[in-house]
This record gives sequence, C-alpha cells and structure tokens, in this order.
Amino acid sequence: MKIAVGPWGGNGGTDWDDGCYSGVKQIKLVYDRCIDSITVVYDKNGKPVKGEKHGGNGGTITVEIKLTYPEEYLISISGHYSSLVHGMPPVIRSLTFKSNKRTFGPFGVEEGIPFYFPMEGGRIIGFKGRSGWYLDSIGFYLSRVQSKPITKRVQRWLQKSLEPKGSKQNQSASM
Repeated sequence: MKIAVGPWGGNGGTDWDDGCYSGVKQIKLVYDRCIDSITVVYDKNGKPVKGEKHGGNGGTITVEIKLTYPEEYLISISGHYSSLVHGMPPVIRSLTFKSNKRTFGPFGVEEGIPFYFPMEGGRIIGFKGRSGWYLDSIGFYLSRVQSKPITKRVQRWLQKSLEPKGSKQNQSASM
C-alpha cells in the first residue's frame, strides 16, 4: 500500500515527482536561508537509483545524509516554509529527517509555518514537490513497513523444525 502525502510549501517553480522505490539510501541537501536543492539516492530492489537534483544552484552549506539501508529507513520529515521576500511565494526554509534509528537536522532556518507528518509503521519510499531557484514544496510517498514480530518468526521456525522429515515429499508425491 502506497500513500502520497503533501506537498507542503509554496506553489512557485515546477512540479517534480521521483516516484516510488524500495526505500531511501541517501539525501543531499544544499541550503542557507532556505533549502536550495535536494537530491535523493533511492534503493530499487537492491540497486541504487539517483534521482534528479530539484532546486537551484544557490546555498553555501551541503550535507549528505547516508542511511544504513535496509536496516535503517526514513519514517518522517518535518520542516518550515515561508516567503524569503515579502510578496513572493513561500519556499521550504528547513527540513528535519527522522529514521527508525536517528534524527538528521534541522537543516536551514526554522522560520514560518511548521509542518510534520508522523507515521507509525511506515517508511518513506519516494519524494515529490515543486522547485525552481529553491525547493518550493515537498511531499513524499509512504509504504507500510513489512516487519514480522520476533514471536511470529520463532513460531514459524518451531513449526518447520518439528515437522516430520520427508512430510513435504510425501505431500507432493500424493498430489
């Protein structure tokens, strides 16, 4: 099950949509007074896929967030958006990324309207938004985390180990 969430921010720039993948491996942000650009490296069935750079060429600070995927995955994003100049459309001013293991950020300036989307039992598998000279807005795609409680795994292991030897062969031979 995939869910599209957002976007938050302004309506400047043009639409972009990286689509959905298995997960997120790395995020590169360039920022200063706002988020100038974002580039994401996704995982697609075990292979890295680099998305396009979204945003402009400004910004003086570059940060690269590297997740230890697949053990670590993004579970939420929060931030702020507001106009840099009175009368202009809002842009993304700050971003904070939270994985199932740690928090990255905040990056940028925490001014303007805050946004946050808490997600229990989900992971971020893609990004979308609007961009021009800056990252104007951001949204993302979520998927349910496919994890089985340890008790279920132990029960299945016990069932298999207690199964009489040769029972699978006997079943397939009688079919």
